[in-house]
Amino acid sequence: MAQGPTYRVKFRRRREGKTDYYRRRRLLISRRPRLVVRKTNTNTIVQVVNAEVIGDKTLASAMSKELRNHGWSCATANLPAAYLTGLLAGRRARERGVESAILDIGLNPPVKGSRVYAALKGAIDAGLQVPHDPEVLPDEERITGKHISAGYAHFKENPGTGHMFTRLEGEKVDIEAVPKQFQTVKKKLLEISPAELKVKKKPVAAKAKAAPAKKAVGKVKKVKVVERAPRAQPTKPRPKKLVAKGKGKKGRGGKRKG
Repeated sequence: MAQGPTYRVKFRRRREGKTDYYRRRRLLISRRPRLVVRKTNTNTIVQVVNAEVIGDKTLASAMSKELRNHGWSCATANLPAAYLTGLLAGRRARERGVESAILDIGLNPPVKGSRVYAALKGAIDAGLQVPHDPEVLPDEERITGKHISAGYAHFKENPGTGHMFTRLEGEKVDIEAVPKQFQTVKKKLLEISPAELKVKKKPVAAKAKAAPAKKAVGKVKKVKVVERAPRAQPTKPRPKKLVAKGKGKKGRGGKRKG
């Protein structure tokens, strides 16, 4: 780490590799809500965020885990799930008054056809206006999940070459029917009523802590109160008398000047 009197310590999130403030500043200059897309190993998160002085305010959000409530049984970290998550977040943003946004991919690399752009495609299909280049969006076959069913068919014909779908097979998921399931879930998301999309989820109230049990009341012992003597106040030192220079001195002949 550099040292010296002119060195300026970077912000904490910049040191931790979480925020690129140079990129964030360029996004905030547009003065438009940001379509924030973040991905993990098992989930995709899409949010519509508006920057304010006191901090960022989330206007609408969706997570790929929510697709379970709409009939999605496959993995939640693939392209079809990212598209459906963007579609759900875009519909919620549109019903809450957001018409346009600007894409914020954070520190994710801008890979053509990745999950980030699949979520962008879903938000655009929901009616959200986001500036983009159509070439970066994944094609329709990958969005619907046809590549997943094709990959599963390949591993099924050549057993022992991979274990990519072992967990889904254990859960008895029909992987070959992913494109069909995608269309079913997409139709359900488009049929959600506007009133339901406008409602924001209330935070879960914390459980009230149980009051501690009262102890048995016994005889109260009287405690003698000892009065302490008042604290002595420090006295101020008296000022020294100042003697004028030249007074009281004797002259040359031993007599005082007068």
